[in-house]
Amino acid sequence: MDEIRYKPIGIIHSGFKKKEGVPIQPTGASRIKGKVEIFPKYILGLKNLEGFSYIYLIYHFHLSKGYSLFIKPFMDDKKHGVFATHAPRRPNAIGLSVIRLISIKDNILEVENMDIIDGTPLLDIKPYIPSFVENKNINIGWLSKKPYQVYIHRSDKRFHVMDEKNEV
Repeated sequence: MDEIRYKPIGIIHSGFKKKEGVPIQPTGASRIKGKVEIFPKYILGLKNLEGFSYIYLIYHFHLSKGYSLFIKPFMDDKKHGVFATHAPRRPNAIGLSVIRLISIKDNILEVENMDIIDGTPLLDIKPYIPSFVENKNINIGWLSKKPYQVYIHRSDKRFHVMDEKNEV
């Protein structure tokens, strides 16, 4: 299997028009609002979603070109394997954010803690259910001394250019 194709189910709308300055995670985007527009043929899939406080948005990093397997992430000065980070330049440009769901009106989801660029294609939505994820004895690897930096870091130009070794 060489290729997998997905079709967007909607478009994510936010106040972020370019890559620079976007919060790097939803916790760093506290109270920043946005909207998720679901295409009409998928509206029925929203039934009963309004009962959830948080949702996973799965989306395509449409502005990300190429990938790097060894990168310097936003919250560290050392390089790490891309799979040990949330960096956008990935072999498959798929993003994942846990966003607070405020309301649903017709095909528009009003959301909060928006960390996604305006115009991003939405691939899927899933309800966030804390009890589905065991949260005891969690290790967070190289981030163990830096978890609160997510509140202050914003995206910059570090993932724009890839060097000849597939690194940034």
